[in-house]
Amino acid sequence: MRYQYLLFDLDGTITDPKIGITTCVQYALEHFGIHEPDNDKLEPFIGPPLQDSFEQFYHMDAETAKQAVAKYRERFQTVGLYENEIYDGMADLLKTLKEGGCRLAVASSKPTVFVKKILEHFDVAQYFDVVVGSELDGSRTKKEEVVQEALRQLDPKGQASSGQMVMIGDRCFDVQGAKAHHLDSIGVAYGYAAEGELQQAGATFVVDTVQQLKELLTR
Repeated sequence: MRYQYLLFDLDGTITDPKIGITTCVQYALEHFGIHEPDNDKLEPFIGPPLQDSFEQFYHMDAETAKQAVAKYRERFQTVGLYENEIYDGMADLLKTLKEGGCRLAVASSKPTVFVKKILEHFDVAQYFDVVVGSELDGSRTKKEEVVQEALRQLDPKGQASSGQMVMIGDRCFDVQGAKAHHLDSIGVAYGYAAEGELQQAGATFVVDTVQQLKELLTR
């Protein structure tokens, strides 16, 4: 295996969460009288912390954005969580890596409690040694913070070299999180990055499909 310690983003990397995330964003926006019928316009919400996205894309102040996140979760925790699909070939890839002796982690900006439920729903939780997300109180949402905690749990004695580790994700935030800790990064272009986003962020590798990802990791 090319790497022994692998950190995976969740949304847009392991699963395709578009319907669940965008529909819950619509639900939250409606609470504030904002009607956005086009789910495609809400794709930028997939990846970064929700609070930041409501502030950036709808010019909400911090308190209003916090309320929007609460409304989002009102629907997400019961319905939106499962409006989601695992990418074809991903379960097989995770199984292959685990059986090959790799240690796997999820490093997501989504709250840990939701990440664990999604992994269990798609029957892939058993492949991960560590699952790290954000906290419901809004802490540890930045990807570099999530990566730091995932690394701490994956390699508590700090014995592994950075060359044995890689961050895999679909957005520039994943690449930036990897760079903050001197890790290689693999950008998956089948997710929700804009054209050229992963290359511009400086991803070590970029792959277009789960099969290409498997070939890269297992060669």
